[in-house]
Amino acid sequence: MSTRTLGIVMHGVTGRMGMNQHLIRSICAIRAQGGVKLANGDTVMPDPLLVGRDAARIEALARAHGIARFGTDLDAALANPADTVFFDAGTTQMRPALLAKALRAGKHVYCEKPIATNLAEALEVSQLASKLERERGLKHGAVQDKLFLPGLRKLDMLRRAGFFGRMLSVRIEFGYWVFEGDLQPIQRPSWNYRAEDGGGIILDMMCHWRYVLDNLFGEVRSVSCLGATHIAERWDEAGRKYPATADDAAYATLQLRGHQGEPVVAQINSSWSTRVRRDDLVTFHVDGTHGSAVAGLQSCRAQARVATPRPVWNPDVKQTMNFFEQWQEVPDTDSYDNGFKIQWEAFIRHVVGDETQGAPYRWTLPEGAKGVQLVEAALQSWKERRWVDVPPLST
Repeated sequence: MSTRTLGIVMHGVTGRMGMNQHLIRSICAIRAQGGVKLANGDTVMPDPLLVGRDAARIEALARAHGIARFGTDLDAALANPADTVFFDAGTTQMRPALLAKALRAGKHVYCEKPIATNLAEALEVSQLASKLERERGLKHGAVQDKLFLPGLRKLDMLRRAGFFGRMLSVRIEFGYWVFEGDLQPIQRPSWNYRAEDGGGIILDMMCHWRYVLDNLFGEVRSVSCLGATHIAERWDEAGRKYPATADDAAYATLQLRGHQGEPVVAQINSSWSTRVRRDDLVTFHVDGTHGSAVAGLQSCRAQARVATPRPVWNPDVKQTMNFFEQWQEVPDTDSYDNGFKIQWEAFIRHVVGDETQGAPYRWTLPEGAKGVQLVEAALQSWKERRWVDVPPLST
C-alpha cells in the first residue's frame, strides 16, 4: 500500500464557491481524511497550489488552511510538471482560455460551471479536451454537484426501482429573495446581477438543470423560456447603487425524452426575487403513473399510487386534508458526503486511472457544453418568444 501525491493548481478559490466548496469542503477535507483510497489499496494525496491575482488574500487563505504552496504566477504553475491537474473556479469569461492554456501545457483540467459564456467557446474547449484526451491521455471534468445531493440520490433510486411507473412530469422550484443591499446586506456577489460581468440566473442555473434533467429524468429536446429582471437596482459590496442588467428570474418549460422513451414535461421556475414557502430552497416534484416524489437538497418524500388520497373539490368549505402529512419519507440508506467532495474524489480516481466501480467518468467538458447549449437555447427562446429545439450536441 503506497501513497502518491497529486499536484493540483487551484485557480479562483478566493471566491465563495471556490473557497468553501472546492478548497475547504473538498480538497482540505480529502487531505484531512488521509487522501483518496484506490481500489488496489493505494492512496492519492492532493497537494494543492493556490494561485490568484491578490497575493495577500491567497497567502492568508493558504495559511488559514495549512497549505504550504501559493502564489500569483499562473504561467509558472502551469510550467511545473509536478502539478498535473489544473482547477478553475474563477470568472466564467476567463474560463475557456484558461482551460485551453492548461490543456496545452499538458494538464488534466477540472472546472466549475458554466464552462463558458457561449456555446462556441464551450465547444471549442471541449473539442480540444477530447482531442488531447485521445492523443495524450489528458482527463477533463466539469462540476455537476447537484447529482450528488442526498435528495436527488434518493429520487434517482426511486426512478431506478421503477417507483414512478411511466414518468409524466417534473417541476423544479428554485430560489429565494436575494437582498437588494439597501436595507439588508447582500448574500450573493453583486456581479451576479450584471450581464457585462457574466451574471444572470439563466446562465448560472440552466447549466445545472441540463445535467439534472438529462441524468435523472430524460434527455432535453426543446425549451420555452421567459426571463425577467424583476429588481432593476441593487447595491454592491461597497454600498454603491448600480443598475441590475442581468436576469434575476427565469420561467421555463421543457420537453424531455424519458429514459424509457416516454415524453416528459419539465417546468422550472428559477428566481432570486421570490420568498420561500416550500420545503427547501430548491424542490424537485416528479409525477408518474405509479407514484410521485418531492425531493429537496437532503430529504425526499414519496406517495405511491395505492396511497394516494381522494380529495374532492369543494371551494365552499375549509380544506380538512393536510396534504403535507400524506407523504412517506424516503429513509437514509447510505452515508451522504459533500457532493462537491464526492465528485472531486471521482475525478482524482479518474486522473490516476482508477474508475469508480469500473464505470467511466461521465462528468466531462462535453457534458458541461450541453449546459451552455441549453443556456443559449433558453436565451434565444426568451428573445424570440418561441419554442427552441435542443438538438444532440456534436462534441
